[in-house]
Amino acid sequence: MTSLDDLPLRNNLQGLTPYGAPQLHVPVALNVNENTHPIPEAVARDILANLAEAIRSVNRYPDREFTALREALARYLSEGLGADSILSAENIWAANGSNEVLQQVLQAFGGPGRSLLGFTPTYSMYSILASGTDTTWIPGARDAGYELSPATAVSEIIRTSPDVIFLCSPNNPTGTPLSLETIAAAYDATDGIVVVDEAYAEFAPLGTPSALTLLPGRERLLVSRTMSKAFAFAGARVGYLAADPAVTDALRLVRLPYHLSVLTQAAANAALAHSVEMLAMVDDIRGQRDRLAVELVGLGYAPHRSWSNFVLFGGVADPQETFTALLAEGILIRDVGIPGHLRVTAGTEKETSLFLEALARLGRTDRSRQTESTRAE
Repeated sequence: MTSLDDLPLRNNLQGLTPYGAPQLHVPVALNVNENTHPIPEAVARDILANLAEAIRSVNRYPDREFTALREALARYLSEGLGADSILSAENIWAANGSNEVLQQVLQAFGGPGRSLLGFTPTYSMYSILASGTDTTWIPGARDAGYELSPATAVSEIIRTSPDVIFLCSPNNPTGTPLSLETIAAAYDATDGIVVVDEAYAEFAPLGTPSALTLLPGRERLLVSRTMSKAFAFAGARVGYLAADPAVTDALRLVRLPYHLSVLTQAAANAALAHSVEMLAMVDDIRGQRDRLAVELVGLGYAPHRSWSNFVLFGGVADPQETFTALLAEGILIRDVGIPGHLRVTAGTEKETSLFLEALARLGRTDRSRQTESTRAE
């Protein structure tokens, strides 16, 4: 049977493994930071109506410029921004998930002989996208507690001279927030492209300013978003970014023809028309995230501060053993490869309760084993 080793694979792809989180059918899946809340019924009906109308035109190619979607995204992102930061359709780009958006950025601004700097641990797809576009991946350092200060960011940029910089805000898999001061300092320290990945921006504390406020006057700054998380649209695959119109022109050079289907555009437009209803669940998710942070401490673990819809927690003696034990109870979380840590998505109140109750039982079992071991000695 033919294997990868038998194929003339590009040198920089040899020995790599594809991205992959476990896709298991379990009662409580809290491993990939999905929004586990169902789409409101009224919104689902409008999405279905839009899809029913769009299906009549699938014999024709979709709007290549996805104009209506870009206009809707511009309106959504402009809410709450000052007059100087209002966005138009010319500032917006979209693709099949934010991963494709980021891939297109690297196709346009990365490539052979160019480099991408990210601050690890961070989203594992960054290095995979770098390999796929033959862009050199540079893992930069973070501060204690997985924070990233302006001084550290600038120091790493000066040290490595990257062509593209990815800043994950808040960071995945740690949940760590990123200050606007760090973003601005990073931008000023380079002549390259700076991408702020705000996939989880909607879960930040209310009133937190977005990197979108930094866009005016910064033509090399790109702010990436997704509808997968806050909008509960992970299965629809819609990602987007805001940037100077010259950036969207550059991305047109590398996008595939008609890359967003008429059905994708129709579903996304309907969801955006109900942004208030779609985002109503975000408050509940924040509440469950904060609950996790408090109750994990009570169970003896060390959660990191998080502005996302998940919590990374340390103090796990054997992450693989804990992961497996939870899975045996029908609860799937994520081992992200950080020693002594596991990550859990903030789900519904019921899902969060089931996870915490199972983890508490495991802790009692471990303490019982330790007591028996001590007595035996």
